Amino acid sequence: MNKYFKSINTLEELRKQYKELLKVHHPDNGGNVATMQEINAEYDLLFKVLKDIHEKSESNRTTDNGKADNTKYDFEADEKLRDVLSQIICFAGINIDIVGAWMWVDGNTYPYKAELKALGFRWSKQRKKWHWHDGDYRRFGSKKLSYADIQSMYGSTEIKAQQRALLQA
Repeated sequence: MNKYFKSINTLEELRKQYKELLKVHHPDNGGNVATMQEINAEYDLLFKVLKDIHEKSESNRTTDNGKADNTKYDFEADEKLRDVLSQIICFAGINIDIVGAWMWVDGNTYPYKAELKALGFRWSKQRKKWHWHDGDYRRFGSKKLSYADIQSMYGSTEIKAQQRALLQA
């Protein structure tokens, strides 16, 4: 029986609920360490179970043309994203967007410039935001998309500074 995660059927659902629980229960947001350890243990257990289910279903998956689909879920990248998010969620006055496998940060980031750089964030002059992505990125087209287009294409989860401030109070 799961204490913190409810109705989880996919890794994406697990990841989304984990982010919500992190906002509420992280020690930097007024939560306690014991609760966060329970959440992490439950996440790890569910992650292993869902990963096994996902890998079994991937081996039987085909595309529309009947050929095997070799697309794999990147479990290592998921873990790195989760780790980086847990390190910056306590920064006051910033906004965090998770867009696909990318993390975008803006707001009052100047006091955290050194920490963001140390975590591997890079500054985007065009978007006026810090961005983080695990691994190499290769652009597949020359078309320039707006940030809103990218959000709608890959999905977006926004963590607002106001919500964190309320949680810390």
